[in-house]
Amino acid sequence: MCTLEKRGSLFILTLMGNDEHRLNPTLIDAIKAALHQIRSDFSTTTTPSALITTAHGKFFSNGYDLAWAKTSDPASPTTDRLLLMSSKFRSLINDFISLPMPTIAAVSGHASAAGFILALCHDYVLMRKDRGFLYMSELDIGFKIPAWFMALVRCKIGSPMSRRDVVLRAAKLTAVAAAEKGIIDSAHDSAEETVKAAVRLGEELVGRKWDGHVYAQHRRVLFADVLGAIEFDETVEDVSYATKACLGALKLSSFWRFDAKTLFGDKVKLFGAPFSAGECRFSAVIRCNTGVLKK
Repeated sequence: MCTLEKRGSLFILTLMGNDEHRLNPTLIDAIKAALHQIRSDFSTTTTPSALITTAHGKFFSNGYDLAWAKTSDPASPTTDRLLLMSSKFRSLINDFISLPMPTIAAVSGHASAAGFILALCHDYVLMRKDRGFLYMSELDIGFKIPAWFMALVRCKIGSPMSRRDVVLRAAKLTAVAAAEKGIIDSAHDSAEETVKAAVRLGEELVGRKWDGHVYAQHRRVLFADVLGAIEFDETVEDVSYATKACLGALKLSSFWRFDAKTLFGDKVKLFGAPFSAGECRFSAVIRCNTGVLKK
């Protein structure tokens, strides 16, 4: 799924194979394991380091593995699988943000939807200009962009017009166009040249000999809004069967607050105006490990 190479003071994480590097639990867990190894190595040596993330093939990552999620297995329905991917991906992005070293994405091909977010969570983004687009595809396929994706877009894309093009036009941006809009740091002639440029940048950053823990703390402050949105994402995890059952039928159009302590058996207590479960819309931010669901 992925490999981790130590090259001097640099870690190079590569998504392997010629597939689309779709983000499913298996790939996400493999990347998380690599980041855990990096963190473990750093804690042992505390030597200044940097991480470069890249991929083989035509794709950096084409986003969530929706084919994996659309299962006919009644023991593992699509809703559960989507929630699992979302939970694991949020945890992965949190790991990147808290990593005690600079991070560089060497985007070697298409980066779409969650794959775009994976690239964007790095401190620096370099991209090949002979192939590939950056593309938030959700508008074109009728998916709602998660709030924490939006928080990261606001954090990393400074121009309101550029954010509009990414989110509200679903623009497919080449490396040259993305560099002109300030979305990436630089564009390069090929995948090999992109990785070489990332290595040069990584070595330059390592040469500054920064304290990794201080660096990570500064990044966490810069990404405070993103981390907050990750914590209160519009997904459900670790909830009872009854709460999950609400997702298919309920879409509340107004603002609701739900205290999970009022969940008894298959009954859910909601505070607000009367509604019909089959007619209303359930749009809530769920924080299950504190027992609160709210918007």
